[in-house]
Amino acid sequence: MVLLGGGPRVRQVAGQSISLPAPELDGASTLERSLDQRRSIRTFEDGPLGLSDLGQLLWAAQGVTDRRGYRTAPSAGALYPLEVFAVVASVEALRPGVYRYDPREHALRMTASGDWRRQLQAAALDQSAVGSAPAVLVITGVYARTAAKYGSRAQRYVHMEAGHASQNVYLQSTALGLATVLIGAFDDRRVQEVLELPSDHEPLGLMPVGRGR
Repeated sequence: MVLLGGGPRVRQVAGQSISLPAPELDGASTLERSLDQRRSIRTFEDGPLGLSDLGQLLWAAQGVTDRRGYRTAPSAGALYPLEVFAVVASVEALRPGVYRYDPREHALRMTASGDWRRQLQAAALDQSAVGSAPAVLVITGVYARTAAKYGSRAQRYVHMEAGHASQNVYLQSTALGLATVLIGAFDDRRVQEVLELPSDHEPLGLMPVGRGR
């Protein structure tokens, strides 16, 4: 461990796999309470997210829940076309950067270093929630994975799956006492460019997360 910015942080290099804390499977909040309290919130308090909080949110979006590879969100044909990235600015034990979530390993892999919120906010029509949250989850879809089996229906199924994953993040955020909002208004190509996404990764939603105010 090294000390950066007054707290312990894991030394990370681009491409290195960073294990996340194991997800909590028996939280204090009930599903019914989370459904009742879920709201879209766009303003956030200052201060970092915990690494366990970020890991729990990513697991809720796409975590593996079965030895056969099944995940928290249903997927047409179990083809799993979604990829989730975390744009990190202030998360305990993580350097600012862009990270890809690896569901099989429940781990992060840094794809770019630095705080990219300002550029991502500009790509999202200057929506302030993107620039002020300590982290932003970016849900992308690879249509070809689903199209190989379902042809022209693929885009519909991928969009359904993105809805499942984002609702999971909403409910998990609520259960953790956190806040989020699903943002769909952005320039697709600019988001791809800012995050240096592969050309087949279509950005489908941005979810800034933090402690709401």
